[in-house]
Amino acid sequence: MIVYQADKREFLIDYDDRDIEDVIHAKYQAATRRKVAKSEIRSWRESLGYIARVLRDPTIADDVGVAVEFILPQTAKRIDVILAGHADDGSRRLIVVELKQWSSVDATDRDAIVLLHGGSRSGQVRVHPSYQAWSYAAFLEGFNEAVYDGGLQLHPCAYLHNYAADGVIDAPHYQPYIDRAPLFLKGDEDRKRLREFIKQHIKHGRGRQVLFDLENGRLRPSKALADVVGKLLKGNSEFTLIDGQKEVFEAAKAACRQANASGKPRVVIVEGGPGTGKSLVAVNLLAALRDGLTVKYISKNAAPRAVYSDKLIQTPENAHLVNLFGGSGSFTEAERDAFDVLVVDEAHRLTEKSGFYGNLGTHQVKELIESAKCSIFFIDEDQRVTLKDVGSKAVIREFAAARGAEVEEYSLASQFRCAGSNGYLAWLDDVLQIRPTANKALDGISFDFQVFDDPAALHAAIEAKNGNNRARVVAGYCWPWNSRKDPKQNDVVIGDYERQWNLDQDGSLWIVAPDSVLQVGCIHTCQGLEVDYVGVIIGPDLVMDSDTLKSVPRARDRHDKTMKGFVKMSKEHPAETARQADMIIKNTYRTLMTRGMKGCYVYATDANLAEYLRTRA
Repeated sequence: MIVYQADKREFLIDYDDRDIEDVIHAKYQAATRRKVAKSEIRSWRESLGYIARVLRDPTIADDVGVAVEFILPQTAKRIDVILAGHADDGSRRLIVVELKQWSSVDATDRDAIVLLHGGSRSGQVRVHPSYQAWSYAAFLEGFNEAVYDGGLQLHPCAYLHNYAADGVIDAPHYQPYIDRAPLFLKGDEDRKRLREFIKQHIKHGRGRQVLFDLENGRLRPSKALADVVGKLLKGNSEFTLIDGQKEVFEAAKAACRQANASGKPRVVIVEGGPGTGKSLVAVNLLAALRDGLTVKYISKNAAPRAVYSDKLIQTPENAHLVNLFGGSGSFTEAERDAFDVLVVDEAHRLTEKSGFYGNLGTHQVKELIESAKCSIFFIDEDQRVTLKDVGSKAVIREFAAARGAEVEEYSLASQFRCAGSNGYLAWLDDVLQIRPTANKALDGISFDFQVFDDPAALHAAIEAKNGNNRARVVAGYCWPWNSRKDPKQNDVVIGDYERQWNLDQDGSLWIVAPDSVLQVGCIHTCQGLEVDYVGVIIGPDLVMDSDTLKSVPRARDRHDKTMKGFVKMSKEHPAETARQADMIIKNTYRTLMTRGMKGCYVYATDANLAEYLRTRA
C-alpha cells in the first residue's frame, strides 16, 4: 500500500504550498488508522525537503512518479520513498530510497550492523541503511509478481542527508551492501551524485502507472526465491529431518496444499517436548514455497527466528531471506488469508495483545488463524514462561472452530536433546515437582548432569566445554541488567562471581555469537534453541523448604517482564496467581535445564536446593 503518491510536479507543489508533512500525515492516518509520533511528522518535513532539493532539476521529468511511505505487503516495514518512471529502452524503473537523519554511528564487526551514536537512542543496534534499502528491494523481487514477472526493475539506494563521510558509515566492512544500494551522504556533491543516479535509471516519466503496477502486483513467491530456499534446506545437514520429524513434515505440508486447493481453512497442531525437533520441522516447511505457496515462519520470541534465519541465510547474497521470518504481533490488521501458510513456532509463547505497550489487536492465536489458509502451530505447553503466555492446544482449537477450520493434531516424541534421553526430562519434571514420574534418579542415563557449589567453577567448566562455540551459561532473571546503561558494570553478582547479562549488541543472536560464553544468557535468548552444554544458575526465585520446592516470584528482578502484572493479579486472585507464578518459574528452569544436547551443569543460590539436586542426581 502506498500512503502518498504523486508525480514530481505535484510533489513539489505539496511541499512548497501545502506543508507536505500534513498531507502525508492525513493520508497515513486515513490509510492505517494509526497515530503518528510528532518526531516522525517532523522527519517527513526535513527528509522530504532534501528529496525536493534533489528533484529540483529540470532534466528530471516532471511526471516522474513519487511515492512516500510504501508499506511492504504482509509486513510492518515501510519504504520511505520510491521514484518511478521509464528508461530510454522503455523499461519500467523504480528507485527505492531509504532516508535517514543520522549524523553519526559506531561501526560493529557484525555483518551489516551499526550502533547509533548520540541522542536518546545511542548504542541501539540498527542495520546499515544500504542493507535496509537493498533488503526491501529484494523482498519485492522475491514476492511481487509485477517485479519478477512484470519487468519492473528496482534500484535501491540510501540517502543520509545529515551525515558527513567519516570512514565509518562508508567503511569497507559495509561495502558489499553499498555496492548493491549506493550510499549518498551530506553535501552538494552527494546531492549531485544522487541526481545522476536517478537520471541514470529514469530518463522519462509516466511514473504514476508504474507505481500503480507495483502497488497492485500479486503477492506470490518467485520461482527463484523458492529454489534458493529449497537448495539451502536440502544442502544443509542442520535442517535434515529424521524419522517422525519427516512424517509430521509431510503431513503438515499436505495440509497446506489441501487448504490452498479447497479454500477451506486448516489448522495443524504439532506438540513436542524439548529437543524433539519442532523448530527443525517448522523451518523445513518454508520449502512449501516451491509449491507456489506464500509461507512465513513466525515466533513470538525473537531469538529462534533470528538464529534460524541466520543459519539459513549463510551468505550476504541470501540476506533477503530474512523476510521469510517474522514476529507474532504483526497480524493485528492483516487481511483474511493474506498468507497461504503461517508456520508458528514456540506457539506456547503467544499472547493476547500485541505491540510494545500490549494494547494492540484482539488475540494473537485468532489473528494468526484468520491470516492464513493453513496455520501450523508447534507447541509445548510446559514451556510457557511468562504470565501473559496464553498459547495452548485448547485455545488454538477454540479459535479454529470459530473460523470453521479443520484441525489436525500430531506429536513429536523422539528426543534428540539431553543425550536423546526422555528419562532425563521425566526426572526433571519429578525433581522440579512439576508432575510426579517414576524417574526418581538419573541412574543409567548417559547425560552429563553436575551440581556445582561455586558459580565461578560452573562458568569455568562451561568455558572449557566451548571449543566449538556450543556451550553457554544462563540464569533466572533475578539480577538487574545494570550493564545495559553502563557497559562497565556487572550484572549477575554472587559473592566473588561477577558477570554481565547477554550483551545488547548481540541481540537475538547471543546464543551463536563468538564471545557469548563470557556472559550469562536469559530465557529470552535461549528458548527454542540448543547448545551442547548448558550451565544454569538458579536464582533465589526457587528455593527448597523442607521437602517442598517453593517459587519466590518477588525474588525476580523488578524489570522482569515475565512477571509483569503479578502484584495486581495477586490482589485480585491471590491463589490462582500464586499457582501461575509457580508454574512460570518452574517452567523457566525446566526450559533452561533442557537446552543442552550433552550436559547440564547447575548452581543454585539456595544451599538446600543445591543439596536436594545433588541427592536426586
